[in-house]
Order: sequence, then C-alpha cells, then structure tokens
Amino acid sequence: MFYLKYRPKTISELDNTRVRDQLRKILESKDFPHAFLFVGQKGTGKTSAARIFAKAINCLKRESIEPCNRCVNCLAIASSSFTDVIEMDAASNRGIEEVKNLIRETSFLPMSGKYRVFIIDEAHMITADGFNALLKTLEEPSPSAIFILATTNLEKLPKTIQSRCVKVNFGKGLKTDIISMLKRIDSHEKVNYQNDFYSLIAKHSDNSFRDAAKILEEVSMQRIKTVAELETFLGIRGKSNLLEIIESKDNKKTFIWIEEFAQNAGNFKNLIEDVLEELRIQLLIKKGVIIEDEKITTLTLSEISRLIKLLMEAYQLLRSSPIESLPLEIALTEFYNQLEIRN
Repeated sequence: MFYLKYRPKTISELDNTRVRDQLRKILESKDFPHAFLFVGQKGTGKTSAARIFAKAINCLKRESIEPCNRCVNCLAIASSSFTDVIEMDAASNRGIEEVKNLIRETSFLPMSGKYRVFIIDEAHMITADGFNALLKTLEEPSPSAIFILATTNLEKLPKTIQSRCVKVNFGKGLKTDIISMLKRIDSHEKVNYQNDFYSLIAKHSDNSFRDAAKILEEVSMQRIKTVAELETFLGIRGKSNLLEIIESKDNKKTFIWIEEFAQNAGNFKNLIEDVLEELRIQLLIKKGVIIEDEKITTLTLSEISRLIKLLMEAYQLLRSSPIESLPLEIALTEFYNQLEIRN
C-alpha cells in the first residue's frame, strides 16, 4: 500500500509542513517536553510523526535533528521491535488496568535508547479512571519517559490531561501539502500525472494524506491517466457543468443533467460535497476574500447562502433516501421555487 510504502521516515519528509516546522524547533531545543498531545483528523500523520520523533531522540548516530535510519535503534523502531518505544491503541486498551500496566513501564530505565517513548493512539478513548491514573504520571514523569498522546477528538480529553501536554496541532491536511506528497510518491512510481490530476485527488481526499495516497494507488492500478477518467472514477464527472446550469437558472436543463448523472452511476455524495466547496469559495469571494484562479459566480450572496443551506440539508438526507438523486432534486426544486416567488 502506498501510504505504508511511502510513509515519511524523517522530519524533513513529513508531509504536514506545519507539524514539520514545530517538531523541528522542539528537537533543536536542549530539553524536550515530557508529554505531547498530537491532535488532528484521521490520516494526517500523527502516528508517523510520533515514530519519527521517537527515532530522532533515540538515534545512536544523530548529528542533526534527523534520525539516521541506519543504526540499530532506528531500524528497530521502524520495524516496531524496539523495547523502549511502546505503542498502545486506546480504542481497544482503554481501561484502568491497561493504563496501570503502561504506567508501570515508566519505572524502568531505557534498555537501548536514551528515552522510553509511550505512544497512545486514540487517546480520547481512555476511560475516566484510566485518565485519573495517567494524570499522576504526567505530573511527575520519569526523566527518561516521554508520552505522545494522539487523538482525533480533543474535546473528549480532560482539561487536566491537556494542560500537562505540549499540543501539536495536525489539523487537516493542506491541499498544497497533499499534492506535494502525491508528487513525492509518483517520483518513485514514475507515473508522472499532470498537476490537475493531483489537485483533483487532493480535493477529494477528505483532507487526509492517507486517503489521498489510497486514491492514488487505486487510480494507478486502474491505469487511469486523464482528469476526465479520474472524474468518472470519483463520481464527480461534470460538476462544473452543474454549477453553470444552476447559475443559468434553467430548471428543465438542471433536472435533465441530474438524471443523466444518475444514469451514469455518478456519486451524489461527492457531487454535493464538491458543489458545496465551490459555493463556500464563492461566498468568501462575495465577502471580499480574494481567492486566486477562481471564476466569480453570477449568483447573488443571498442565492449562494440559500443554496448552501438547501444542499447541506440534502447531504444529511442522502443516508436515508431510497433514491440517491432525490435529496438533490428536492433541494434544487425548492431553490428554483424560491427564485420564482422572489421574482
């Protein structure tokens, strides 16, 4: 799998530029914090960054902030066989006993490295009792122990835990960073797609580096070469045409287009997401936010706002609708009806 095969191995290879810069500054300092909180949505590189950080502080031949990836310690961490790096998935090990077992490990000195690193994935899943047990250790940690708590849901972590950790915000993957990652992968795979191809994958990756890499792998296996083929594969063929039709306010033409889209097995979830994103950009433009390379819509600000609300309702109805096209058809019917009333 591409996302595993091309997982970053050094700080400079981290695809998330904001995190890369923050971790670089931390590693350049003399003293490391004893507890980190890696926060961000799925697929943004939290676990990869945690492992790279563990390698960097335990590397036997480190001359700069980067791990060498050649010494015994680096190789052992990369293969998940390093005794001083302990990973725990809190989704399946969330109780107080599991946390107590982890805490006991902090009493042991490192066997091979300089630090014992405890990586807790899905940390928000830990029970209240488990957090209470962990709190004491985070308040008075062993000098050789470093905790890295990774979570997709910061709100579920107690404030007392958050206050004892240095937060590294992974956020959502930036489009530019995702495109850079895709190009990095393709430089090894020697596929050489056009920039529009990468941009389209990044746009439909849910801001996730992992999801973008998976889409790239799928299209590579399918030998998809053109943007038109990629649009068909993603189920978004003709998105710009739909927006142009909505702008022209041609009721009949709109519903003919939707019916053809349905007959061609188009993905309405992706379609609505794409139209909403475009309308969001147009909303910002109307509000005076300058966005380069974007065509300005003829829809008014109130029309954009109303259409966004209707499409968001349609998006929520997709799961329960017996006919996939129906929520979108209802939304656009109401949109055109409101136009007629106003006119």
